[in-house]
Amino acid sequence: MQFGIFTVGDVTTDPTTGRTPTEHERIKAMVAIARKAEDVGLDVFASGEHHNPPFVPSSPTTMLGYVAAQTRKLILSTSTTLITTNDPVKIAEDFAMLQHLADGRVDLMLGRGNTGPVYPWFGQDIRKGIELAIENYHLLHRLWREDVVDWEGEFRTPLQGFTSTPRPLDGVPPFVWHGSIRSPEIAEQAAFYGDGFFANHIFWPAEHSVRLVGYYRQRFAHYGHGTPEQAIVGLGGQVFMRKNSQDAVREFRPYFDNAPVYGHGPSLEEFTEQTPLTVGSPQEVIDKTLTFREHFGDYQRQLFLMDHAGLPLKTVLEQLDLLGGEVVPVLRRELDALRPATVPDGPTHEALVAGSLAEADLELEASTR
Repeated sequence: MQFGIFTVGDVTTDPTTGRTPTEHERIKAMVAIARKAEDVGLDVFASGEHHNPPFVPSSPTTMLGYVAAQTRKLILSTSTTLITTNDPVKIAEDFAMLQHLADGRVDLMLGRGNTGPVYPWFGQDIRKGIELAIENYHLLHRLWREDVVDWEGEFRTPLQGFTSTPRPLDGVPPFVWHGSIRSPEIAEQAAFYGDGFFANHIFWPAEHSVRLVGYYRQRFAHYGHGTPEQAIVGLGGQVFMRKNSQDAVREFRPYFDNAPVYGHGPSLEEFTEQTPLTVGSPQEVIDKTLTFREHFGDYQRQLFLMDHAGLPLKTVLEQLDLLGGEVVPVLRRELDALRPATVPDGPTHEALVAGSLAEADLELEASTR
């Protein structure tokens, strides 16, 4: 089981002080948060991709490359990389380069994005979002697995005899998650390729995400990648903790009430009751997160959103101390003990390389019979 954090990189005014960090401060804070994630024993740091204020992570691979140079074990990922508005050729090259720099500690989550204006900024039509996601990933998948690619599609110029460089590290592409909060077509895409499916699971009741994950599991098995239980699932989550739950609620309330995403809507109590958001003690976070397995079955990756809504860096680092020191060790122990041996672990480069070598050995054995 892999645990980590994801950031959307928002620059938001702290409602308790009225101070807004500069873009420089926010970018540096994200790096400090990634380093802290490794220090407290987390497995994954994932950065969003946005091209509009109030967000700063417009170049995730630049950020992750910088983080890679300052960490040793942390898996570096995205949440999400825009498969619709990025050129799949550039995605192939950028993430293969990052793979080499990070010695394989890289995967990525692909998504359509939830900011409508970004499409025309990059010459695309939001009404073609699903078609773009399907066609662009088909090309990306080939670019990482074929040394020479001929391609012709609807949304980009043709390729003739094209080789993406550098080639993936050890001949094994980064693991891909397909992220979605509402689209069965994306769950279908993840299942077709045998990739991972990540349900963001922070704004909706569990029942909504359960349907998407269940559909993905069924289709994963349909395409012959394994049983539904062996499908690779990731979940989002959102927490704010203090030793005493009343202190957590009191401290987080102004941030919740003024957050750009969900502020000025349902009350904090309503939101925590209806969604995965947990505001309370470490034990309350443990208890609620353990219910995710009851809804979704055994899964491989749990990411938490912790650095948003104007929370100062000092507070976020304190949150990570609690997450890494008191919450994740218990969750890791409990969830790993419950997971059957037939359910795979979270994906790593080393495991993908081992699987590729084993598959090659089987093919060689079959050809010599």
